[in-house]
Amino acid sequence: MTTILRSFPTLSPESRSIRFEGRDHGSPVSFFLIDTDPGKGSDLHTHPYAETWVLRSGTAEFTVGAERIVGSAGDIIIAPSNVPHRYINIGTEPLQMVCIHPGDRIVQELA
Repeated sequence: MTTILRSFPTLSPESRSIRFEGRDHGSPVSFFLIDTDPGKGSDLHTHPYAETWVLRSGTAEFTVGAERIVGSAGDIIIAPSNVPHRYINIGTEPLQMVCIHPGDRIVQELA
């Protein structure tokens, strides 16, 4: 059976980003659809699996362990499992990206 989902709630009233956990919908994959303003980003955190970021628009600085990487629209960046990481929108326009979690739920611990 095919499932189509529409009008997902955002993470908070102040956010345009969406959290999707596959287990709630019969999918083995989870993700965040990020839509965040300049200067905003995530806190430093880890996952027990690799996380893949697909940048759709904007520019972000990623901290992955001791490494800092700048990514922009069209880039795909992969953070290894159990390595502290974060991102921040360093551009002048909204950052839009997909943060793919290879499991039916998002497992995240603040670093």
